[in-house]
Amino acid sequence: MGKLQVLPARTANMIAAGEVVQRPASVVKELLENAVDAGAGKISVVITDAGRTLLQVIDDGCGMSPSDAVLCFERHATSKIATPEDLEKIATYGFRGEALASIAAVSQVTLRTRRPQDETAVQVTISGTEEIRTSAVAAPVGSNFAVRNLFYNTPARRKFLKSDAMELKHIVAEFTRVALPHPEIEFSLSHNGRDLYVLPKAKSLKFRVLDLFGKALADELVDVGAETSIVSVGGFAGKPDSARKTPGNQFFFADGRYFRSPYLHKAVMKAYEEFIPEGVTPSYFIFLKMGDGAMDVNIHPTKTEIKFEDDNVIFQIVYACVRETLSRNNFGASLDFEAGGGVQIPELGQSFEEYRGGLEIPSAPVDPTFNPFETASPGADGGFSGHDGDFPGTGTDSSMHAGGSGRQPGSSYANGGLSARKDDYGVLFQTPAEQRPAFTVQGRFIVARSASGMMVIHVRRAWERVLYERFLGAVSGGGHVSQAALFPVQIRVGVEQRLLFEENAGLLESLGFDITPIGTDTVAVGGVPEGCSCETGRIESLIGDVALILSDSHNSLEDIMNQRIAEKFAMLGAMNAEAPDSPQAALRLVDALFATGNSEFTPGGRRIVALMPVSELEKLF
Repeated sequence: MGKLQVLPARTANMIAAGEVVQRPASVVKELLENAVDAGAGKISVVITDAGRTLLQVIDDGCGMSPSDAVLCFERHATSKIATPEDLEKIATYGFRGEALASIAAVSQVTLRTRRPQDETAVQVTISGTEEIRTSAVAAPVGSNFAVRNLFYNTPARRKFLKSDAMELKHIVAEFTRVALPHPEIEFSLSHNGRDLYVLPKAKSLKFRVLDLFGKALADELVDVGAETSIVSVGGFAGKPDSARKTPGNQFFFADGRYFRSPYLHKAVMKAYEEFIPEGVTPSYFIFLKMGDGAMDVNIHPTKTEIKFEDDNVIFQIVYACVRETLSRNNFGASLDFEAGGGVQIPELGQSFEEYRGGLEIPSAPVDPTFNPFETASPGADGGFSGHDGDFPGTGTDSSMHAGGSGRQPGSSYANGGLSARKDDYGVLFQTPAEQRPAFTVQGRFIVARSASGMMVIHVRRAWERVLYERFLGAVSGGGHVSQAALFPVQIRVGVEQRLLFEENAGLLESLGFDITPIGTDTVAVGGVPEGCSCETGRIESLIGDVALILSDSHNSLEDIMNQRIAEKFAMLGAMNAEAPDSPQAALRLVDALFATGNSEFTPGGRRIVALMPVSELEKLF
């Protein structure tokens, strides 16, 4: 007897579910796409416990007949394709018939659905594809899918789900990707009874972007559009000065379907080459309309990747379209010599006196005979000859007494004595023994004396090493000092990033951040780590960088994860730290650097200190 056997339907469905249903967001994506395909004008998404307990999608679409309501949970049951030729002209989201079967294999599903011509609705209950029960119920036209206890029969997969905030962040991302290209549909999303999005029908894509991302982002966009025989390109591109270090708000759609494409992302970034600095990414919303057979959407189980018939041509078209938009809007730096409304500076000539406002320049008495650099041979009494043993201009000169700066008779100066003057000069120019000379060069370097010669310290890298050890102690439980802003700064970060800040509230607090979520998409920053600037603009930039760090996944051991977090925040803090503005501040930074465990290199291995012995200095001359 052979060793091969055909898997039971239940086991096969659970294996297939691993490709389609990776997390709660996968269920939301599939159900939303089915609702759009059903011609819905209103779609509501209800989430409980980030999808662990309940995922519910309600639509007012065409509904299903009682027989179709049962058949839809069978694998490869679909109304979208019938022949192999249909694969070349797919115009809908779902077509393979795997989504509902995969969802039912790992959850408990209840479906209520009714067509307009039916008097009653049908309710189908299925649990792990083991048992199907049907009954007639009252329900409005459309479909209502309620998915409960996701992964209840696969506890290993349920255990590997992330925190509620992270899973909800992925749900919001999938919701956005479906709602964005369909302004004609009304969408809503609620979590644990709180509305996250309520999107009315929009007049255009621009208004849907406004509803999803806010007015600030919508005002930063310019229209993109081009018609070719191969593809029609439309959408929006962000102004260059609005580009951010935080990746986000970059979307590609093909015939209304969201897809990822690092290749086309390079086309957009190439178009921005001469308009934005390195390390930042602009926002863009690019919509492609393709002809039948020009692309293949069936190359990935979740249909998030697309294969074009000629990728190179699409690359060139997208690049040229975005580039032309940026050039047409004249985003290069320029001077406007005809700008009105500026501050008018009066032209002052002979009538200058009328602008002076009666101000007078203060005057001070001056002794024209005084010469501090005059050298004379000392007399017999040890004083300077020629002025009766005193400095020029002293004695009874009335101008000096009138100015209040003359030396009084009977003082050590009046009695003469070079030794007395030498002592006074010594006090004036004496350097205390505890003061070590140090100075900064353009705020970037600190130059100080070393035992062998001269020492040059890189300021930003020194801050990076100092902050690294502080942050490492903070994330390990030590805490970090926070400095409060004069007034809390409110920053609109979007729903996804607000959830990210909420999830990492404990970590941010230990690092010295005082960040309070407000509403559904805003945070209030009341404090930042010690050493960071509290200026509003700097805080906004800092929060964007923090979101970028938090968005990275950390799956390593705890110690390694803490080191990586500390290193990233140290680099961020070093870029926002203020340069030493005095020798004393420079010396404090030097002391803090040499108090660390490794004062020579940054956590990333870059050199901090360079030593130049006297022998090397002599070679320069």
